[in-house]
Amino acid sequence: MTARRRSTGSGPDLAARIEALDDAVVAARGRLPDAVLEPATAIVARARARMALSGEYTVVALAGSTGSGKSSLFNALAGADLAVPGVRRPTTGQPMAAVWPAPTTTDSPAGAALGVEPFRRLATGSRSGGAHALLDWLEVDQRHVMERPAAGAEQPPGDDAVATGLVLLDLPDHDSVETAHRVRAERLYERVDLLVWVVDPQKYADAALHVRYLRPLAAHADVIVLVLNHADRLTADERDRCLADLARLAAQDGLGAVPVLATSARTDEGVAELRERLVEAARRRAAATDRVRADVRQAAWSVLAACGAAPAPVVERDARARLVDELQLAAGIPVVVEAVRRSAARRAHVATGWPPTRWLASMRADPLRRLGLGVGRGTPDRPDLSRTSLPPFGPVARSRASSAVRAYCDTAMSGAPDTWVLSARARATAVGLGDALDQAVAGTRLVAARPPAWWRALGWLQWALLGVVVVGLVWLGLLAGATYARLPEPTTPTWWGLPAPTVLAIGGVLTGVLVALAGRLLGAVGARRAASRARRHLRLAVEVVVGARVVDPVSAELLALAQCRDAARRAAA
Repeated sequence: MTARRRSTGSGPDLAARIEALDDAVVAARGRLPDAVLEPATAIVARARARMALSGEYTVVALAGSTGSGKSSLFNALAGADLAVPGVRRPTTGQPMAAVWPAPTTTDSPAGAALGVEPFRRLATGSRSGGAHALLDWLEVDQRHVMERPAAGAEQPPGDDAVATGLVLLDLPDHDSVETAHRVRAERLYERVDLLVWVVDPQKYADAALHVRYLRPLAAHADVIVLVLNHADRLTADERDRCLADLARLAAQDGLGAVPVLATSARTDEGVAELRERLVEAARRRAAATDRVRADVRQAAWSVLAACGAAPAPVVERDARARLVDELQLAAGIPVVVEAVRRSAARRAHVATGWPPTRWLASMRADPLRRLGLGVGRGTPDRPDLSRTSLPPFGPVARSRASSAVRAYCDTAMSGAPDTWVLSARARATAVGLGDALDQAVAGTRLVAARPPAWWRALGWLQWALLGVVVVGLVWLGLLAGATYARLPEPTTPTWWGLPAPTVLAIGGVLTGVLVALAGRLLGAVGARRAASRARRHLRLAVEVVVGARVVDPVSAELLALAQCRDAARRAAA
């Protein structure tokens, strides 16, 4: 064989590949089409089964079409008339095996007169080991064990491994008119270690052979040999042209420089060279792992291609920010923020306004309480029962939320296959999102537990100024009463050219009004800050809901996609 030499055992590398492919299939289950996952699942099962069977044997199958001469070539390689070629087609209906026992097994029969003995004649219990278990797995019932190395292969002294451990199969025709024959052949194409495709000069370019069989095996060039049989029917020049054309077609099929041989079972032309290749493959004991490795890699590449491109994290973050923005609008957050601003301004006016007029502001309804929000609202111990008085999540809001969730899924999963995007959409549903957002708004603290200190300071100052006004008015009233009663007018101090009580009354009123105006201005600034703070808190609350209801499910899908891609990449490496 021209394949590169590899380890003869399955080894941790191959075992790790098989497990990685299985991990990729598990991660993609329900997210990628069955047309991608079912072949990969079958390959994992076959790979594990083959690696659990005897590694001392190399299974070589002669595959081909009706009339290609597989059975005659099988007999020539075996050095015995095991298969019976015939004129009536199809000739081969059941696979047949010829086995050259490995030196560590007891498969070789004792004293077979013709060098051939059916396995079914061996002692009871011997079918459980070595080639027996392997052929049971292959479902090959017609079995013959050879008492000597493959005909024509000389065994050097001291080298017990030469020409042993070879299992040669003669398969049914892949173009048989009997459907059962084709099914048996194609099932064995998937399981054998080394495929020898036997073609004849008339049908070697058949499209069915190349399109249906050889091209799908492009990744298996290391375990394929092409044989142009019936070479005795061609002149030397015709044979060379046919071999060159067959090599060209194989290269077009993706098989590269796969070995191409010319044989004739009738004249034994090329049989010795083919036999040497098969004996060498059996001696190396690498074809089984080469085949399994190629199967696993091919399936892994199919899964990896189906996974699409990896989404960009930056794109996902931007899409999440846009989703939060849209759901804030759908949840009425701008209405709540404006209510917080107006409520803060109202409470600041009530706390710092001129006392005789502040009661007018206190009679106006609090905008937050109208929405069922504010200090002391809701049920902290049962957040699921907290509700606001915001307008219900109507059809327009639901449609907006659904569109936003769908847009986020599509953007966050950009590059992923459509089936994976649909899986993300199914998990990140907008159903119940309105109630969750309303509970989040109701559970968010929008009003500080204690009012600002400057509110209390200005409030105390206003009451002190009101006291000054009252003192001034009482003083003026006493002076007016004394004048009315014609009592001696007491000496009244003057401040800045005005009677002191007048200064107290008028100055207290003017100062109170100025303090109220200052409080309103400061209250407006504080209200804007309170609204900004409430906007941040509400956005965080919306982000929590979005994270639990939308982002986390989509992130789980992205993680599964990343795990699938990583596992498939490790299996395909």
